[in-house]
Amino acid sequence: MENIQIALLIVLMFFLLVSLHEWGHYYFARRAGILVREFAIGFGPKLFSIKRGETRYTLRLLPIGGFVRMAGEDPEIVEVQPGQTLAVRVKDDLVTRLYLDRLDERSGVMRGEVKALDLEKDLYIKLDVDGEIERYSMHPQALIIARGRETQIAPLDRQFGHKPVSKRALAIFAGPVMNFLLAFVLFATFLLIQGVPLENSSKVFISKVLPDTPAEQSGLRGGDWVKSVNGESIGGDVEKFVAQINASAGKPMNWVVDRDGEEVPLKITPDAETGKIGIYPAGEMRSPTAGETLKFAGNSMVEMTKRIFEGFRKLIFGEFKLDDLGGPVKTTQVSIEIAREGIDQLTLWAAVLSLYLGIFNLLPIPALDGSRLLFLGLEAVRGKPIDPNRESMVHLIGFAMLMLLMIVVTYNDILGLVRN
Repeated sequence: MENIQIALLIVLMFFLLVSLHEWGHYYFARRAGILVREFAIGFGPKLFSIKRGETRYTLRLLPIGGFVRMAGEDPEIVEVQPGQTLAVRVKDDLVTRLYLDRLDERSGVMRGEVKALDLEKDLYIKLDVDGEIERYSMHPQALIIARGRETQIAPLDRQFGHKPVSKRALAIFAGPVMNFLLAFVLFATFLLIQGVPLENSSKVFISKVLPDTPAEQSGLRGGDWVKSVNGESIGGDVEKFVAQINASAGKPMNWVVDRDGEEVPLKITPDAETGKIGIYPAGEMRSPTAGETLKFAGNSMVEMTKRIFEGFRKLIFGEFKLDDLGGPVKTTQVSIEIAREGIDQLTLWAAVLSLYLGIFNLLPIPALDGSRLLFLGLEAVRGKPIDPNRESMVHLIGFAMLMLLMIVVTYNDILGLVRN
């Protein structure tokens, strides 16, 4: 594939993995009636931002994940206090806007000093307007406007922490579930693209030719049908074909391939040390049945999950070196190499990454979904929530440690690229 096409496919792949994960959180939070303030892809400074309905959708600078910010999950930076002078806009006897600054520039508003207010439970505000106390009811979606920013108020029944444990757990668990579903679909898609070997195949094809290999240098191409090697017909026996190549290490071989109906003679010399020429041979393929597709996707999920947990085991017991870990740079580098092998291999790789992302997020590491589910489980057992301040501190420390680890592995990735 061309470099631009590869870059676009990799960007699309990462966008799909992250956005679907966050969409799971977003969708079930909305279903639970939680106010979702922001749906973000990436971290750091905003590159793009647009508001639709109650939610602001943002694309941020650092492409290392995403988040869904729900009302009540983090401290609101905009506060209104008694004694503060502000302006309100009233419509149908309900306050729809609270202006905290640039009051002289506001038209069609009521100015006054705040005497009392409740923006979460009773939804009202009392103002001293020219010496008279006026009480106004708040619209449940009223906006607080300050420093050019709009913040929607969040009544208690719209806040994350005031929903039942089951609904909160579902909103958190839905993110990894979306990754599991995507992985299953991608594994199935891979098989549909690749196909399954035809029983009693009568032909051997070259599925892929790797770059900078004897096969590529000889002019062999993906899709070629190998008719004979050293004057001997190959038929459909892939194992016999591979054995002939391995037995000819360092020795020139005369091939005849069928390319678009024309016979093309080629001379190929397998590597003297490995006996390989850099190809993926395959027999004739057929489309898989629905049952084969579902079975393959399910088995792939199980086998890859075992491998992922084996990797976690090695990491815990120190069987990994720092060079074995990979951050965004290394992951992108590997993705580029795989994308060059074809859309089917990139689809398989995306399935693996989606499965890994789902599993990793369920680990009980502070700031990850697994840790949040653990706190919800403790709340269900205790019958009361953990102190929000303590929980927020745990997640903050965990997030900082994850970012530090990300910086370390990214720095190591860049050093590796420089060395190579």
